[in-house]
Amino acid sequence: MKEKRRELYLVLVLAGLLFGLSAFCLLKEPDSYSYTERRVLAQFPAPTGKKLADGSFMKEFEAYSQDQFPFREGFRHLKAIAAMKIMGKADNNGIYFLEGHLGKLDYPLKPKQVQYALERIENIYYTYLNGSQEKCYLAIIPDKNYYLGGEHGYPILDYDTLYQTMEEETPYLQHIDLRNLLSEKDFYSTDTHWKQECLLPLAEALAEAMGHELLAEYEVKVAKEDFYGVYAGQAALRVKPDRISYLTNTTLEKCRVTSYDTGKAVEKSIYDKEKLMGQDSYEFFLSGADALIVIENPAAEGKGELIVFRDSFASSLIPLFAEEYEKITLVDIRYINPSLLGQFIEFKDQEVLFIYSTLLLNNSMGMK
Repeated sequence: MKEKRRELYLVLVLAGLLFGLSAFCLLKEPDSYSYTERRVLAQFPAPTGKKLADGSFMKEFEAYSQDQFPFREGFRHLKAIAAMKIMGKADNNGIYFLEGHLGKLDYPLKPKQVQYALERIENIYYTYLNGSQEKCYLAIIPDKNYYLGGEHGYPILDYDTLYQTMEEETPYLQHIDLRNLLSEKDFYSTDTHWKQECLLPLAEALAEAMGHELLAEYEVKVAKEDFYGVYAGQAALRVKPDRISYLTNTTLEKCRVTSYDTGKAVEKSIYDKEKLMGQDSYEFFLSGADALIVIENPAAEGKGELIVFRDSFASSLIPLFAEEYEKITLVDIRYINPSLLGQFIEFKDQEVLFIYSTLLLNNSMGMK
């Protein structure tokens, strides 16, 4: 009798948890965004006749229930601990932890994605640059996984094929190899991006390959806010946060920064301290990934101009080139159609640098 009663209590507790959590999920205000994963969360699907008939309603409802499950972040953490600490899995959601660093598997090489990126670069070159610019360069930024995962047996991209393909398909560009100028220590431990304070040797080598010499000295400052990068949220593990350090001097302090992200000129700064308290602290550098940003250095009058076609990695690198150029224009074609560039840029006699991470080249469909 006592055993039956215990079994009944167990059933009632489990039923209470099941129906209680389900009711809580349905009644609570759904979250629209996951700041830890940095993605939009699924919402309750509209129960239309078509969706009910073809089964898509249940698929969307499943995604909704997973995204809006009560105490979801706590369960994500428990799952990650169980997968990596108990079950011994090498990664969780494609994120692994090695030597104090979080890394992400970006594998295998996707030829169609690389080809699409090449088409976008070729379109820009033959539309705006062919015959008008003598100095056009291409530099590829290796992923942190190239240094961190590759040495520990994790699968990595076929970098040799990627670099060979990019070089063979862009004979109109001078190629600059950055692979030997970095290590995993040059990247944030919780994020995909590199640390600005570690980039001076790379910046100097890149500038030298472009015919320039960087001589400026900098003061290193450290932001007081903790920085949890994109991998921290995706891994769902408890990890030590990064701190953002940045380089400054009188040249950078006097530079004028203008964003044309909305089509209108908006004054910004090299370092946007308000972004340190936002969802992505790396946007501290040049206020994030705007479509078109211009950096003007009044102290470098007559030194020429540089146009940079880039992704977010360049936000922390390119300010280090300000001493050598009167004007630097940064263009991110994920956010502006290249057909509109003629409205903002007069292409004539500038140096041009295409600098993209392997992360974008291997996942390039966001490029316009």
